[in-house]
Amino acid sequence: MSEGAGAGRPLAWEAFKREVLNLPNLITIGRLFLIPPVLVLIDPTDPIRNFAAALLFATASGLDILDGWLARSRNLVTVFGKFVDPLADKLMAMSVMVWLVMVGLLPPWIVVVMLGRDFYISGLRSVAANQGVVIAAGEGGKMKTVFQLVGICCVLARYSYRMPLVPDPMDFHVVGMGFLYVSLALSLWSAVTYTVEFGVALKQQRAS
Repeated sequence: MSEGAGAGRPLAWEAFKREVLNLPNLITIGRLFLIPPVLVLIDPTDPIRNFAAALLFATASGLDILDGWLARSRNLVTVFGKFVDPLADKLMAMSVMVWLVMVGLLPPWIVVVMLGRDFYISGLRSVAANQGVVIAAGEGGKMKTVFQLVGICCVLARYSYRMPLVPDPMDFHVVGMGFLYVSLALSLWSAVTYTVEFGVALKQQRAS
């Protein structure tokens, strides 16, 4: 083995640790491991298990804020992190939503439309990248994710609870469906926005 090759291994390992095994990325990967316990806890007949699932899902969603803050504050924003962070959001949301459909707590058409939208946007971005066009993430897409995660938490909790400053018990399933409908509307609006931006950017590129 050459001396150069031996010296290259520690450098490659250090680069791998910085790119993949830094703290923000480990937190993001840890969020993925919280998905199975959430699915196991979902039980449409048990308020305690459902509330525990909602808390665990909320924790996993909150860790997204933490890993983003750590990545920016410690200058640890990496290509791997940019890929796996939105992937974790989508896997968390869609896996739980599919499970909620299976146990009858969510209408299937909502999941079908949201999955279709995500596949469409992913395909559009791939085509844009091949054409050298960059489509930046818009505020509509970010707000869609926020409403979606909050809505899922409420649907998981699903029962009526007394809340401060509210005279009557609040039906969390109804509240959650409201958030999900708003998320759905934002999803469709952001898809339209991405499509228009892609068309405009492509036209400008061909004109230059």
